[in-house]
Amino acid sequence: MKSPLIALIVPVWGDDALLVDLVDRLPSDSKPIEWIVAAVEPSERLRDLGRSGKICLVVCDRPSRGAQMNAGALEARASLLCFHHADSELGPEHLAALATAAKTDGIIGGAFHRQFDDRHFWMKRWERLVRCISVAAGPLFGDQSIFVKADVFQQMGGFADIPLMEDIEFSRRLRRTGRITLLDPPVWSSPRRFRRLGNLRTLLLNALFIVLFYLGVSPHTLHRWYYGERFDHRRVTGRSTAECSHPE
Repeated sequence: MKSPLIALIVPVWGDDALLVDLVDRLPSDSKPIEWIVAAVEPSERLRDLGRSGKICLVVCDRPSRGAQMNAGALEARASLLCFHHADSELGPEHLAALATAAKTDGIIGGAFHRQFDDRHFWMKRWERLVRCISVAAGPLFGDQSIFVKADVFQQMGGFADIPLMEDIEFSRRLRRTGRITLLDPPVWSSPRRFRRLGNLRTLLLNALFIVLFYLGVSPHTLHRWYYGERFDHRRVTGRSTAECSHPE
């Protein structure tokens, strides 16, 4: 059987309903793709998708996006791996852009441009600035649907198993490895965190943590500062090997 061109790898923890809706909305015949979902405590609806063959479900026993995405990548047969968030949009036009990138010589990976949901005037200005930064040399974020050719991902050793900034760390190595590209149309991501903390506060907080990461502050420390007591830090600092499996 011919291998699919694109693998959509989605780490899930508590966003099962969003993932199910995303799979159901995307036409199955739009492009040759495979869905790989690395989930912590998957719901019955998610397990049903796995049993039906619509997705390859990998069950992980602890939440760690880096470890989950690495586990999903191990199951992929496609030549291009796209690491997507369940709360980000994805349509046939995005898959067409990924397919073009997969067939373009010299491109090893990249991400989509971002589109912010809250359409305040200053947010539109910020969106344009982010486009320029991303093209120049800025970090690539997980909600931009980072993609990479499978052989390059293997050579890079995958994502670092860290509780925060795994996307920033990976994108920095990706830029050093070869030529990347930023794709249109942009992807819209959920504004839940922006609405919870406020747009300006979220932007400033994100910028501060990225600077601290570049200055060498441990991702474990940053995770503790960011989430405080709302998250059990011990659950994301253990081993990543042999922690994901296929459900029976």
